[in-house]
Amino acid sequence: MSAFILLVVCLLLGFAAARWLHVPEGTPAAINFWVLDIALPALVLLQVSRLQFDPSLLFPALAPWFVVIGALLVFAWLGRRRRWSAGTIGALTLTCGLGNTAFMGLPMVEAFRGPQALGAAIIADQLGTFLALSTLGVAIAAHYSGRSTQPRELIRRVVTFPPFVALVVAVLVRALGGWPAWCVDVLARIGGSLTPLALFSVGLQFRFGDLAHHVPRVAAGLSWKLFVAPLAVCVAAAVLKIDHAVASVAILQCAMAPMVSAGMLAEQHELDPPLANTVVGIGILTSLATVPLWSFVLG
Repeated sequence: MSAFILLVVCLLLGFAAARWLHVPEGTPAAINFWVLDIALPALVLLQVSRLQFDPSLLFPALAPWFVVIGALLVFAWLGRRRRWSAGTIGALTLTCGLGNTAFMGLPMVEAFRGPQALGAAIIADQLGTFLALSTLGVAIAAHYSGRSTQPRELIRRVVTFPPFVALVVAVLVRALGGWPAWCVDVLARIGGSLTPLALFSVGLQFRFGDLAHHVPRVAAGLSWKLFVAPLAVCVAAAVLKIDHAVASVAILQCAMAPMVSAGMLAEQHELDPPLANTVVGIGILTSLATVPLWSFVLG
């Protein structure tokens, strides 16, 4: 419960600060830089070096990829039909293709499925969501921002994206036996700043006027992220006869709110920032009701 309260409090603090305090110009951009280039890599360095993988966890690792690839296809098609701008399509693809599988997903999975489910949840988070953000997410952002999409340039953007560099380093460290204790503590403290700062930044930039302007797009994005995508993963698990305990974790992770870091990536690439922040903020609040509903449905 404390994890949920932290999310809501940080979001509200950002919203209140933007309205009643003098926030220096450039503050959201500075926070976003810390989150994407410092805190997120620290978290990846810590978590990936601890992963224990076995073949039964392949489905949770692949399910988030299915969601983001589905979002890529769905919003490209919907965007053409409704004549949305490239920025709008890119913002929805990133925020509603990638889920908040770490700071909402892990505590929610533990609460609804027990601590024994955390292994599959971490696999879905690290090898699914974060790996997709660091590779396909960067390519999507570059494409819809109109920047160079030549294969060489895309590869350069991916391999120089700090969370991806951290992922490679973490795999090497894991093979060598893991981090020393003092380093684990440092990485944990830096990575722990991600959630409060990220949500505070979203709150700073959230405008109710943006919601009124973006209702059809927000509704389309959250319909995919919170309902259609997890339902499709549920069907896939049934067809493939995936073990219920493993499948339920994968489905819950795919039903999580839009990923805050994906919203920041969209903002960095100027992909309709008001829409990206609105989708993330509304999605987090809505998911506090929809994720428990999914858990109930799964039994």
